Amino acid sequence: MVERPDALQRLLSWKDKDLIKVVTGIRRCGKSTLFSLLQGRLREMGVADDQLHAINFEDPDWAELDSWKQVWDALKPQIEDGRRHYVFLDEVQQLPNFERLVNGLYTRKQVDLYVTGSNAFLLSSELATYLSGRYVELHLTPLSFKEFASVAPAQEPRSQTYRRYLVQSGFPYALQLREPQHLDDYLRGLFNTILLKDVVARNGFKDVALLGRVVRFLFDNIGNLTTINKICTAFEEAKSRPNAQTIENYIQALCDVYILHQVRRYDIKGKAWLKTNAKYYLEDVGLRRILLGTRGGDLGRLLENVVYLELCRRHREVYVGILDREEVDFVAIDGAEYTYYQVALTVRDEQTLRRELRPLQKLPGSYPKFLLTLDDDPELSHEGIRQVNALDFLLQA
Repeated sequence: MVERPDALQRLLSWKDKDLIKVVTGIRRCGKSTLFSLLQGRLREMGVADDQLHAINFEDPDWAELDSWKQVWDALKPQIEDGRRHYVFLDEVQQLPNFERLVNGLYTRKQVDLYVTGSNAFLLSSELATYLSGRYVELHLTPLSFKEFASVAPAQEPRSQTYRRYLVQSGFPYALQLREPQHLDDYLRGLFNTILLKDVVARNGFKDVALLGRVVRFLFDNIGNLTTINKICTAFEEAKSRPNAQTIENYIQALCDVYILHQVRRYDIKGKAWLKTNAKYYLEDVGLRRILLGTRGGDLGRLLENVVYLELCRRHREVYVGILDREEVDFVAIDGAEYTYYQVALTVRDEQTLRRELRPLQKLPGSYPKFLLTLDDDPELSHEGIRQVNALDFLLQA
């Protein structure tokens, strides 16, 4: 079991708050394990075993209870003894009318309630309908590079650990698969399950072949500005052009189940979001390898993807920055605080260095500015712009 201190601490920060804690995330990213880690921490804090109530609705012992009322009747006598109780409901969508059980438990002030479910059922829009604003959503991603590296062999160079991270993925179970074929079979099966169950079956999509082409296009264009029209044009054939609304529906469904992140552009000077064009990044780069194979020329974009995911863990909002005609890879916003990031595989070439620094040099104000690369050099400063090794950055506390 990989320790996930950052995610655990974030969940602990909501302990005993009068809200339902809903943990969402792509399939197999470790939501159930996070609950196990939290239960272990609560025991360390003095919570007795009979104050912890963990139900996995995929467990046959609970699957026999096929109504929310039966589960309620089974739980109620255990939580009404005047003490604080912690209830964990895993894969809650398996229970018909689960929202009635969740809302009923929420009314019991002695209950601190935690919920997970398949991403095909617990989307943000549905949470708002089911739970009427009485919840906080905590998104869990697959393992960060820092978490992945925490279980790497002590003698392994971190550059090799990073290369393994790109290949093995951040899905926790993949760490146990030593045979390349086993790893590929696992990731391919996971990807197909997400695509067919969470995307196709849920949304009733009929043209699975077209959906597959959209996925391949977006996977192949991570970090590139993309429009619906650009996708339609790429697919245009002699007598057939895909419907733009269909393509848009496919992309939204892929984002809903966390395969993809849509990153909007942000006008730095005007401090406004731009409606046109966006970039897309993957929730886990290992899935891209399964679909497209390995391409040496893509290492820069893969690094950009990994950095983007890390920025999402550290900052409230992350956008692509636009300043006049210059592009800043990422603008991270925390309230009134801004941090700017450029990402490049290497800047050893002087012309490349000038190109990467130019957008950051034009930025107004004195907010932090970073240039992240894989160059194994000491940290440098370019008139206030910090050039930092990306692996150092990813491994920071």
